Amino acid sequence: MPDPGDGVSLEEQIDQWRGYLRRRQAIHPVDVAELEDHLREQVAVLADAGLATDEAFLVAVKRMGDLDALSREFAREHSDRLWKQLVVVPSHDSGDKRARARTDAIVAFCLAGAAAAVIKVPALFGIQLDGNDGFYARNLSLFVLPLLTGYFVWKRRVGTGTLRWLALAFVAAGVFANVYPFGGNLGGNTEALTALHLPIALWLVVGIGYAGGRWSQVGGRMDFIRFSGELFIYYVLIALGGGVLTAFMAMIFQSIGIDVEPFFESWLLPCGAIGAVVVASWLVEAKQSVIENMAPVLTRLFAPLFAAVLVTFLGTMLWTGSGVGIERNVLIAFDLLLVVVLGLLLYSVSARDPRSPPGAFDVVQVVLVVSALLADAVALWAIAARITEFGFSPNRVAALGENVILLVNLAWSAVLYIRFLRGRGSFTSLERWQTDYLPVYAVWAAIVVIVFPPVFGYT
Repeated sequence: MPDPGDGVSLEEQIDQWRGYLRRRQAIHPVDVAELEDHLREQVAVLADAGLATDEAFLVAVKRMGDLDALSREFAREHSDRLWKQLVVVPSHDSGDKRARARTDAIVAFCLAGAAAAVIKVPALFGIQLDGNDGFYARNLSLFVLPLLTGYFVWKRRVGTGTLRWLALAFVAAGVFANVYPFGGNLGGNTEALTALHLPIALWLVVGIGYAGGRWSQVGGRMDFIRFSGELFIYYVLIALGGGVLTAFMAMIFQSIGIDVEPFFESWLLPCGAIGAVVVASWLVEAKQSVIENMAPVLTRLFAPLFAAVLVTFLGTMLWTGSGVGIERNVLIAFDLLLVVVLGLLLYSVSARDPRSPPGAFDVVQVVLVVSALLADAVALWAIAARITEFGFSPNRVAALGENVILLVNLAWSAVLYIRFLRGRGSFTSLERWQTDYLPVYAVWAAIVVIVFPPVFGYT
């Protein structure tokens, strides 16, 4: 019998996997039919994302290894031959794969170059990047997110109807980012809130383009969550590499008496930062089978650390009787901490197989969620105290709304997670809750962008 990866078809590969499980059923009883349905579903999802069938089978088998012991044994025993097939031995469609990968790269880099060029267009009309009118801050996401969405629309072959709605969303965003008579001062007013919240609202639009026709499905939205976490990792890595490159460039040009700092500030930094978003997205798409191992490891590393920090903070606050300071910067930092915790929860949910039984890491996650929930309640109390003392302001109302949204999410997440640990609920319920809740953040961000400026007098 040939090993998987020896130029055989997908059906032959699945047949070998099925036969392996049936031969070993005496040791590990499993429902082969149910597992096969799950495997085929994973292969279909990965194929829709752009992987060739043999690559999709490899990644799907690896994911199945987190589901049952037999698939884990199969992946371990055949992994070397599978990787050899993907990397060394040309398959019947290897030419098509290389052509498709080359086309994806060309399109992505062209769009990255377009984003880098677009961000310099306002300079032709006298609008400078370091200006104080707030134009770049309000419109920063509009320089790249429409192009990124266009990349996914092209790659997923999104329908015309969906494309119209996506285009309408970006046009509306451009209108509301520029139609209001802001004062031109980004020091904590509605213009600054617009600059912060517009990317959040538009990220949902990117997600619809990314998922294509699967946005209405839990799996499609969960894939977008995975993509978002992996994109963040790649972007940080690119930024770190770019920082090292910039430092070396400055050093070597300074040695011959040339100051390149103006070039860095006017061209390299803005163009590189905006173009890197598209490049990082392309890398996530092209290297899914590699990066999918990185983000879950980071999540498992930092989730316990953040849980320990929050538990220690709450314990210290109770021991000392001290409350949270109501200064604006403290509350902003507190909100950012809660957002990071929510991000860890989202990505751990997206990286976990919903059919796996509860484990020690799930207990850590419950501790993290419950402690974040208590910390959010403390933050809400502090915000209410600040509003009582100083009255309503755009920042305070925005912070209040965001903390209420986080409170609802964390509270129900804690209930669902505890039910899962006690065997009274499924992990799928938690997964569905998190994905169904995504539009809430985008809707609130849109409200801040559209409603807050006229309500608070554009101040």
